Amino acid sequence: MIQLPIPDFFDSTRVGEIWKVDYAARAAQARDWAKQHDLEAATASKKRISLLLVDVQNTFCIPNFELFVGGRSGHGAVDDNVRLCEFIYRNLGNITSITATLDTHLSQQIFHPIFFVDADGNHPAPYTVIQAEQLQREEWKFNPALAPRYGITPEYGQKMMIHYAETLRKRGKYALTIWPYHAMLGGIGHALVPAVEEAIFFHSIARLSQPKFEIKGEHPFTEHYSVITPDVTKGPKGETLGKHNDAFIAELKQVDALVITGQAKSHCVAWTISDLLDDIRATDPELAKKVYLLDDCTSPVVVPGADFTDQADEAFESFAQAGMKIIKSTDVLG
Repeated sequence: MIQLPIPDFFDSTRVGEIWKVDYAARAAQARDWAKQHDLEAATASKKRISLLLVDVQNTFCIPNFELFVGGRSGHGAVDDNVRLCEFIYRNLGNITSITATLDTHLSQQIFHPIFFVDADGNHPAPYTVIQAEQLQREEWKFNPALAPRYGITPEYGQKMMIHYAETLRKRGKYALTIWPYHAMLGGIGHALVPAVEEAIFFHSIARLSQPKFEIKGEHPFTEHYSVITPDVTKGPKGETLGKHNDAFIAELKQVDALVITGQAKSHCVAWTISDLLDDIRATDPELAKKVYLLDDCTSPVVVPGADFTDQADEAFESFAQAGMKIIKSTDVLG
């Protein structure tokens, strides 16, 4: 398939910065670009290629933001997004649709410090890992001051926390981790990285393809790394904590290829792919061959005391063994 040049306005040195996209200028340039390169509307393409971008947001991708994904290099997400933007521009005529997920949080959620207290009323520090045994011993307790907010007793709140931690373990998920406040709804960190947003907008005008945005992570009592399924879906009484999203397996059935990348490789990307693979296996294992993992546009979480690089690489290897294809941003789609 044909690859295009990178537009002159793209400045790779600004990918790690916050700035305002000039929509009017980019729209005019996109229309001219479409004429210059004979780009047809996405609906006219015989081959349908979808790009799924997982949480390419400022909070994960801009240095000094709350959960910058530096990887082992220390600047992983910035380098990833340079390659990602170039991939989108080169494949402007090949990609027919783009979906971006948005990790979306409020202050009072199970993975934020305010949700727990110790015996002295102190909240856990970011990156604290809370195990079921600690909750059973009440080394960490559900913050009783939040109980009225959710219409529960403090005792039942603690029961929910224990149930949650035990369910994570049974499902083979990462243990409950307290993260810095991040991806806060209404905040700058929640927004897409400007350079990537610009590339998505440029594609939407040049190909007359409306981008889609998927919100995830607002449920207070469950983590939601994957855009497809929350980490825990039911509470101790069977109450619903979050629901399965069938949109992506439905789309996979309709397209010729689904390309996936984003941040972080070890968490939201890996769990999204894992849940998609579960849907594939339940539907038609051959669908895995339609999935392409853009490996050089994603990095794992590496923070003091925790390096998830090996887990991320092992996960991607398991996806490849299931039939998915691992590609680089410079590879030709086809």
